[in-house]
Amino acid sequence: MLFNSLEFAVFLPIVFCVYWAISDSKRNLRNVIIVISSCVFYGWWDWRFLLLIFLSTVIDFFVAPAIDDSSIASRRKLLLLTSISMNLGLLGFFKYCNFFLESFQSAFSLFGRPWNAGSLAVILPVGTSFYTFQTLSYSIDGYRKKTQAYTGVRRVR
Repeated sequence: MLFNSLEFAVFLPIVFCVYWAISDSKRNLRNVIIVISSCVFYGWWDWRFLLLIFLSTVIDFFVAPAIDDSSIASRRKLLLLTSISMNLGLLGFFKYCNFFLESFQSAFSLFGRPWNAGSLAVILPVGTSFYTFQTLSYSIDGYRKKTQAYTGVRRVR
């Protein structure tokens, strides 16, 4: 769904009206509406890209509270490295997969043996870099103790 499409011209007023029809006291329901609407908007073009966001979210949903709860420095660092490597691995695959395949093909052709492995036709979903760095900052801020991980339960330190 593009911002200048008819679908968006119908979608936005509906979401806007539903959001503001819910009272301020039901903030959690409002948040659910925003999350669902965001998923519908993002997945409109291709719903499979939602799996990438979902995977990245699940990784940091479990890693950030584990970082927050741990007092062992080496465990905290290992959890942070897990989050960084998983998230950047996903981003790197979608962003650079075809680049590396084409580079290897060019390198082999320099040796007189043309090699055509094709390409994987991997498409980088819109906003993946932004979302990846946002979710990484959540884990990094938890590691640096600048924020607490959200667990659904209010905790007091």
